[in-house]
Amino acid sequence: MQQVRSLYGSCMKALIQNTSVSFMLGNVVAYYTKCYWSEKPNELTRKAGASPFDSFQIADVGDVNINLYNLPKACEDIRKHFLKIINTGCIPLALGGDHTMTYPILQAIKEKHGPVGMVHIDAHSDTNDLMLGEKIAHGTPFRRAIEEGCLDGKRVIQIGLRGSGYSTSDYDWAKQQGFRCVQAHECWHKSLTPLMEEVRQMMGDKPVYISFDIDGLDPCYAPGTGTPEVGGLTVIQGLEILRGCRGLNVIGGDLVEVSPPYDTTGTTALVGANMLFEMLCVLPGVIYK
Repeated sequence: MQQVRSLYGSCMKALIQNTSVSFMLGNVVAYYTKCYWSEKPNELTRKAGASPFDSFQIADVGDVNINLYNLPKACEDIRKHFLKIINTGCIPLALGGDHTMTYPILQAIKEKHGPVGMVHIDAHSDTNDLMLGEKIAHGTPFRRAIEEGCLDGKRVIQIGLRGSGYSTSDYDWAKQQGFRCVQAHECWHKSLTPLMEEVRQMMGDKPVYISFDIDGLDPCYAPGTGTPEVGGLTVIQGLEILRGCRGLNVIGGDLVEVSPPYDTTGTTALVGANMLFEMLCVLPGVIYK
């Protein structure tokens, strides 16, 4: 059996507080994994045709302790923690928490893999230079990542972009870096399987990171999030995107912006757990039956 480990449900403590969400505040609470991960593997294996638990050693490696009142220091702690994980040969899959967390994870990944491609599902581009005067926030991670050489801009695709913004040029900077920006209305009433065929050609065999912001989905499917935007992707389209990543050289991923207190039905946590498991099913070396 291939000795690659992927962590799921990790970094929960590190990323539990949505401290910089700009619309609604909330927590990623423990049942996000506890209530669903223990029940999902067998069901999801049947759905996806994948057997990750027969393919890898899989572990929850615990939380990252951070100072919630010092975001730059918290990011540095996350970077150091993930660098240790990556250097053991693990493929990290992380839960959040707001999207700020992806920035230090990409910093750690850069130290091993250099600039990587990215499949980014989100209602927002998260490429602002500043948010409320701050360089580090949930709306700036990919601007910082490009500036520091963590991402290969020509191999970044953002899917599901929509909603309110700060200016009519919100996506201009990203496009100037080579990003492919697919707005949500371009996805309405269609399968995204053909798009993912293009993505596989775009990414080639070089390292790819997957970042899934739950608000990329329409709030009718995932209402428990800090910055919901109507007119989003369907759950089926989310599955098409992730299953379309099969064959890519995926070296890490995250599922962010789930806030269960804003969804008393637990649907958002359920969808989030399913989506993260789908990431696990497309890691290189997974056995399909």
